[in-house]
Amino acid sequence: MSFNPSTPALAKSPIVLVAPFFFLGTAMVVMKFVLPHTTPLFLAGFRLLPAGLLVLLVGAIAKLPQPQGWKAWSWIALFGLVDGALFQGFLSEGLVHTGAGLGAVLIDAQPMIVAVLSRFLLNDVIGLWGWIGLAIGVLGVALCGLPEAAIQSTLQGHLSLPTGAFSWATLMQSGELLMILAALAMSFGTIIVTYVRKYADPIVGTGWHMIIGAVPLLLLSALTEAGQVSGLNLGDWAGLGYTTIFGTAITYGMFFYLAATGNVTSVSALIFLTPVFALLFSNLTLGEQLTRQEWIGVVLTLVSVYLVNQRHELAAKFAGSSPVVVALREGAIEAATVNSSVHPSVNPSVNPPPHSDS
Repeated sequence: MSFNPSTPALAKSPIVLVAPFFFLGTAMVVMKFVLPHTTPLFLAGFRLLPAGLLVLLVGAIAKLPQPQGWKAWSWIALFGLVDGALFQGFLSEGLVHTGAGLGAVLIDAQPMIVAVLSRFLLNDVIGLWGWIGLAIGVLGVALCGLPEAAIQSTLQGHLSLPTGAFSWATLMQSGELLMILAALAMSFGTIIVTYVRKYADPIVGTGWHMIIGAVPLLLLSALTEAGQVSGLNLGDWAGLGYTTIFGTAITYGMFFYLAATGNVTSVSALIFLTPVFALLFSNLTLGEQLTRQEWIGVVLTLVSVYLVNQRHELAAKFAGSSPVVVALREGAIEAATVNSSVHPSVNPSVNPPPHSDS
C-alpha cells in the first residue's frame, strides 16, 4: 500500500497524534541525561544544527521554494534568534538547574503567553474560558517556580523576599526562571512565525531558523565553555541523535503534517501530553520527585493549558454555537469593552466595535 500524506485516517491515528508529544517529552529527559557529560550551550546548538539541515534536505527533496527577498530573510533571522537561540539556550541552561519533568511543565505554559501576546499584538480573542485558564495558569506556574517558604509567607500576608533574591547571579541559577524565559522566547517565536509564513515556505523557513539559531549558540559555546565533547560516550551521542532527529526534526515535521491535514484542534488539545511524558520518564529513569506544592502547580498548569487551548470549543459547547461564531462574538465583546474604557462616549450597541486600542 502506497503512503499518501494527505490521508485523513493517518492524521487521525492516535499514534500519529501522540507521537510528537512523546518525542518532545522524552527528548527533555534525554537532554537531562546528556548534560552532565557536555555543556548546555553546545547541547542547544548541536540539537538545532543537524535538525535544520535535515529539514532543509526534506524541503529540497520536495522541491519547496527557498526564501526570496530581505523581508523573508529578516523574519527568518529574527525567528532563528528568538525561537532558536534564545529558546534552546534558556531551555538547556534551565535543565542544568531543574528537573526535566518540572521544566517541561513550565515550558508547557507557553500557550498561555501566546494567548496574551496574540490578544494585544494580533487582536486575537481570549474569551471567558481563556481568562479563567490564564488565572489558573499564573497560580500553577507560581506554585511550580516559587520556593515553598515564599508561598507560605505570602499566604500569611508577608511579601518579604530574601536579600539578594533578585541578583543576576541568583536569577541565572534558577532553573524555573530560565524555563519560563524559554517559554517566553518560544511564545514570541510562535507570533513571529506567522510573519515568516507570509514571505517564505514555512518548512524551509523552519529549517533555516534552526541553522541560524544554532550559530550564536555554538559560537558562545566555543568562547565560554570547555569540554563539550570530551566526556561524551556512545550512549550520549545516541542521546544527542535522538533529541536532534526525533525530538526536533521529526517532531516539527509531524506538527506541520497535522496542521496541513486540518488537525490543529486535536493537536492543541493534546499539548499537555508533553509534560506528562516528561514527568513519567524522568521519574522512571532519573528518579526525579516533585513536592506536594509542585504537584499541585503541575495539575493547575495543565488544566490552564487545556482551558486556554480549548477556549473556543468550550464556549461553543456551553453556548450551543459553533467555535467560529463564539470567537466572533467574544471578539466583539472584548473590542467593545476595551473601546469603552478608552472612549467612554462611544456606545458599542450603536457603532460597530473597532479594533482594540491596546
